Formats: sequence, C-alpha cells, structure tokens
Amino acid sequence: MMHPDTRLEWIDEEKGFGVVATKLLPKGTITWVQDELDLVFPPDKPEELKPLTRELLEKYSFRNQKGEHILCWDIAKYVNHSFRSNCLSTAYNFEVAIRDIKAGEELTDDYGYLNLSESFTPRDEGVERKVVHPDDILKCYKDWDKVLEDLFPLIEDRVQPLFELLSDEVKQEIKAVVSGRKRMLSTKNLYCKPEKSRI
Repeated sequence: MMHPDTRLEWIDEEKGFGVVATKLLPKGTITWVQDELDLVFPPDKPEELKPLTRELLEKYSFRNQKGEHILCWDIAKYVNHSFRSNCLSTAYNFEVAIRDIKAGEELTDDYGYLNLSESFTPRDEGVERKVVHPDDILKCYKDWDKVLEDLFPLIEDRVQPLFELLSDEVKQEIKAVVSGRKRMLSTKNLYCKPEKSRI
C-alpha cells in the first residue's frame, strides 16, 4: 500500500502516470508496504497466462527474492524508475523516503532492485548508470545499504501511517536495528537470479 498522502498523476508522454506526494513526506517516512491485498503469483505463473495478461503482469509487477511476482493492488504499481530515486526498498517488504519529498514531487524507485527479467534503458539523468540490469542488486547493494543504515533510526521518529501494516516480526526487527542489537538486513537479500524474459 502506498502512503496515504500520495496520488496518481500524469507525468509526461514518456513516463505516463506516476505517483506524487500530496504533502511533505519527511526523510525516513515509510512510503510503501507490501500488504495482504497485494497479489502474489508463483514464479512460473506467467507461463500459464495468455500473452496480453502475461505482458501486463511483467509490466506492473516486480519479483521478490523468491522469484514470486508481486502485483500491487493500488497506485504503487505506477511508481516510476529513477537512478536518483527518492525512495529505497528494504529487505523487510517496505520502502522508505531517503530524503524529504515535497508536496507535488514524484515518488520514484530504482528499478535495479526489482529483479527485472531483462535490462532496459530509461531516460538519461546525467548519472554514471545508464541501464538498469537484472543483477544491479549485486552491484549496488553496498551503496543502498549505507543510505538505509544512516536513516533507519529516523523511522521510529516519523509519523508512520503505514506502520500498522508491518508484521510484528518486522516491527521488532526495526526496533532491534535502531537500538543496535541487530544489524540491518542487506538489500542484497532482495536478489533473485533472473530468468530469461517470457515476453
């Protein structure tokens, strides 16, 4: 589920629709949580689908570390990619704002941690990375972990409308990481060895 202070908006002809903030989302705010309404399909489910629905599943879902396809039930499936994303996924099935996101600003993810089936080239953002690859997690996880480790203590200090959607186990994990009793799980845990594209 996306943070309640977001809405779907048309971004431009290249991106299409995207998710924008309707209020300030401070750094450390949980912006998305995988909840019980999200659809979870087994890794081989696309092979059973008709070509059109298979293509749509590939377009609007992401794959977790088990290779399962997660299809978000709400506007979360419209979050666009950016190499300079303002949200970052954790190994705990939630995403967090890695800097302040102003009202009217688009929320973005780095698709490098979504276990894509094949590489793709998004619009040039003037950064070193130009292509999103299926194995980007293995190349970028140390940088992503550093960002998350620095902001994890903020999670308990923010107003978190989505916190109640987290499992009790994850809530305890957050407390243990913030208190220093446990190390944060690495984003490397999100990795699933990619399969050949089915499209």
